[in-house]
Amino acid sequence: MSAADPDEVARDQLTAFVERIERLEEEKKGVSDDIAEVYAEAKGNGFDVKVLRKVIAVRKQDVSERAEQEAILDLYLSALGMQTD
Repeated sequence: MSAADPDEVARDQLTAFVERIERLEEEKKGVSDDIAEVYAEAKGNGFDVKVLRKVIAVRKQDVSERAEQEAILDLYLSALGMQTD
């Protein structure tokens, strides 16, 4: 029984990594296409896609992060004389 050639083992590992990444990239593209379809459907039903994307981004944030960003936005708007409160 002979030991495996280290170059062959490394080549096989590299090939496996590349193939896994390629499969995941294809899955990611499929999911991205699905998301785009949902946004298009929402737009077709009269929803503002830019605002919908913002809602999705806000929902990803935790409460303290969102509060901090809102406070900074208020500060910047106030500094520019654009405060809406």
